[in-house]
Amino acid sequence: MPRKTVSNWGNFPSIESEVTELSNIPDIQEFVKRQESLIARGNGRCYGDSSLSHNIFSTKRLNRFLDFDVELGALECESGVLLSEILDVIVPRGFFLSVTPGTKFITIGGAIAADVHGKNHHCEGGFADHVVHLDLLAADGSIVRCSAEENSDIFWRTCGGMGLTGIILSAKITLKRIESSYISQVSHKARDIEKVMSLFEESGDHTYSVAWLDCFARKKHLGRSVFRLGEHCRLDDLPERFRKDPLPRAPKGDLKIPFYLPAFSLNYVSVRAMNFFYYHRQLSEIHESIDHFDKYFYPLDGVHDWNRIYGRRGFVQYQFVLPKENSYEGLVKILERIEKSGQGSPLAVLKLFGKQNRHAVMSFPIEGYTLALDFKVNSAVFRLLDELDEIVLQNEGRIYLAKDARMKPDSFHKMYRRLVPSGTFRSEQSERLNF
Repeated sequence: MPRKTVSNWGNFPSIESEVTELSNIPDIQEFVKRQESLIARGNGRCYGDSSLSHNIFSTKRLNRFLDFDVELGALECESGVLLSEILDVIVPRGFFLSVTPGTKFITIGGAIAADVHGKNHHCEGGFADHVVHLDLLAADGSIVRCSAEENSDIFWRTCGGMGLTGIILSAKITLKRIESSYISQVSHKARDIEKVMSLFEESGDHTYSVAWLDCFARKKHLGRSVFRLGEHCRLDDLPERFRKDPLPRAPKGDLKIPFYLPAFSLNYVSVRAMNFFYYHRQLSEIHESIDHFDKYFYPLDGVHDWNRIYGRRGFVQYQFVLPKENSYEGLVKILERIEKSGQGSPLAVLKLFGKQNRHAVMSFPIEGYTLALDFKVNSAVFRLLDELDEIVLQNEGRIYLAKDARMKPDSFHKMYRRLVPSGTFRSEQSERLNF
């Protein structure tokens, strides 16, 4: 089979890989039994190298819906089905994903492997908390049905296990009922990091909360933010113009970045200007609106290939979480260090996590604050991120593996309990981090 160049959403790193796509389960079983090393890969929307290997099994052809129990609000499908495809099926029937990340273009298998989280982790947990069961293909070709009650050890090592326990073939998840496709949103301007953290703490009874941060703000404005709350609109809350069709699917985005932008396009001046404009475009301190869920949850999905704005060298996303008791001090140090470096992120998103799922060995969330940042690839950024790793470690935090492309093994082993590898399922990330 010919090899091809493969990279994930950050376009960094890229490697030459042999990619196999199969849809017939017996064929997949025979294929896996013949391999010495491989990793499963869905739609490639993780950011680093966690689904890269010189031998990749693509789950894209595992794309069938298996069952939708409307009475129980549960859906079962193969692992290559995208969240966008699930939403197209469930939303018109009055259901929504219990947990969703900031893109709908990931597979359900990838969502489980990374135990993705959303804007509601503080009250509804992560994706794995809503998985009824999954079918896992092991290295010897056997298929294991596992859940929190059945084969629970392998289940919790698979949720957040970054694909190292086997290939997820299918899964059943629980859904939440909704009355409309719309989100009631309240946006607050926060003058600094202390104010935005107080807004998070005061808003624990709201379902969804998230904040955008200006990484170039400094001194008394350090961490200035736009903080957003959201709730699913009930029919009674909808304006008259939405009531005739309260459950429309997401619109199909037609905007596209047609080519990689020149490397100089994102620079200190342009990114600082973008941050300044984003904060000041909301004129009032508090603004209320009603938006389609697609705009609230997936604002970047409306622009196809938006990753090209970072140029051909790509970008790294850096996401960390700090325990709540250390979050303020740690966030201040990190934001000050970023501002001083001049390597500001055009996208910085702050969320509050709830209780840690202590069953999931490798799941990222711990109770506290998590910040996700995008940086264009250059040597200065890697030096900066090594320094940020030290601050994260000093504050007993950890880095999200689904977005990592450059962490060092020593840092990883201080952050996570060791996952016992299967031996067959290996990725570029697991080799780099030695786990």
